[in-house]
Amino acid sequence: MVIIMADLPKAAVVRLAKKAGAERVGEDAADALVAKAEAYIEAIAVEAFELAKHAGRKTIKAEDVDLATK
Repeated sequence: MVIIMADLPKAAVVRLAKKAGAERVGEDAADALVAKAEAYIEAIAVEAFELAKHAGRKTIKAEDVDLATK
């Protein structure tokens, strides 16, 4: 398994939570959201890479990401 150190900006994740309706987001909640989002993105990226590799490519395309999320 590939480890991706994405380091999503906490502020961006907090903005998404607020856009979803949260009035306030605690520091611990923001950290948890970032960790879960990074884990989810990593899982999708690994699956998308496997799909690209199976297709004989080194480059992940949007179609790989779409398939990886189904």
